[in-house]
Amino acid sequence: MSELPHEAIRASADRVRRSTKPQVNEQIDSQTETNIRRYADSDKTTIRRRIHGLDEEWDVERVLEVNASTLALTGLVLGMAVNRKWLYLTGGVLTFLLQHGLQGWCPPLPVLRRLGIRTRGEIDREKYALKAFLEEK
Repeated sequence: MSELPHEAIRASADRVRRSTKPQVNEQIDSQTETNIRRYADSDKTTIRRRIHGLDEEWDVERVLEVNASTLALTGLVLGMAVNRKWLYLTGGVLTFLLQHGLQGWCPPLPVLRRLGIRTRGEIDREKYALKAFLEEK
């Protein structure tokens, strides 16, 4: 039986968290908790603005996909226009993207996670905590 879309998203986020060093996950979780506490006593307008910002925040999957596409297209254009050796860039990037799709890990992932790029689940955790504050007010 195939996964429902939300289950596939959660499975992907779980793979990313499993592939991330525990101390990096802890830093991201700590920052999320700090964000939640920062907005706990805010007015409804401020909380709604933050929730809108969270809806716009790019998750690690989107960052990887956009960066991979940009680099692959760059390698393709340069490979056709400048030197065929640039096609190795396209091949390398697509290999990383395939690896991430299959394993939930690829070489750029640790860098992105250390930069604080969160999974959709991590972003949603903050979002739903803030929505709970709205209901209390």
